[in-house]
Amino acid sequence: MAIDLGIDLGTANSLVVLRGKGIVVSEPSVVGLDRRSQKVLKVGNEAFEMAGKTPENIVVIRPLKSGVIADDYTTEIMLKYLITKAKAHAGFSLFPQRLRVVVGVPTGATPVERRAVEEACRNAGARDVWLVQEPLAAAIGAGLPVTEARGNMIVDIGGGTTEAAVFSLGGLVSWKSVPVAGDAFTERIIEFVKGEFNLFIGERTAETIKVNIGSAYPLDKAQMEVTGRDLLTGLPKRITISSDAVREAFRELLNTVVDTVKETLENTPPELIADVMETGFYISGGGSLLKGLDRLLSERTGVPVHMVEDPLTAVARGAGILAGNARLLKEISST
Repeated sequence: MAIDLGIDLGTANSLVVLRGKGIVVSEPSVVGLDRRSQKVLKVGNEAFEMAGKTPENIVVIRPLKSGVIADDYTTEIMLKYLITKAKAHAGFSLFPQRLRVVVGVPTGATPVERRAVEEACRNAGARDVWLVQEPLAAAIGAGLPVTEARGNMIVDIGGGTTEAAVFSLGGLVSWKSVPVAGDAFTERIIEFVKGEFNLFIGERTAETIKVNIGSAYPLDKAQMEVTGRDLLTGLPKRITISSDAVREAFRELLNTVVDTVKETLENTPPELIADVMETGFYISGGGSLLKGLDRLLSERTGVPVHMVEDPLTAVARGAGILAGNARLLKEISST
């Protein structure tokens, strides 16, 4: 027998879709590594729980950066972990005769980076490996008519990259990718709190701030108490941060996302622009959940903006659909 898997190998989180069962794995893209022996200790959820709590000889790392492989060894270990867990859901104790894997990759991935992903999948047990651009996978996962002769646009904002793309007849017509997405907003909060309050906070605290009071557009005012380490005294310190301050800290990053969308639209043929203006464009990915982002993009571009259903899983769902549809997979791959 054979099993078909769709994988969203994300900078922040990785998801695996098993044909016929939906999403069977969803875990952080992190690996716990012993610095001395280079032995991988934990992967995914268990590694994430180690973050910030490890002794000096153990480090928790992300094998991917801006959506592409930054460390071959740990990425291969993580892929083996993901595929093994998905295989268990399929009810196989051994690898089947054929394991087909479709992986979403950034549109700007180089041939070398694409080969690294393919080789890591093969070394993890996959026999057939297909790579698809993440915006296209997200569009398929969102149910957009990717093979029709009309313009459709999606902006996929993940953990490491923001990718805006216009496609028609199963292929990308214009696109732009920038290394600014969810992780950059989290890092900006850490920098802002350090510079404004002389307070050091961790990644988890910054992520909580982003989710609770972060926004891209002026909404209801909100505040949040935050505890960290005072950089002057080294002692614990508590401050109150406002949603307005966080949004102001995001200004430059938001401008980059808006400019990415604008440049993609500017490079799109007039006939397809008319289609996009009529139907609007869609946003997906975890970064698209930033409050008010859809409103900001619509106001700054003059185009209606829609959030796809379950934006966190769109790429994985699209890859899963392709893994189980050989005809569509070949049609997409031939464009």
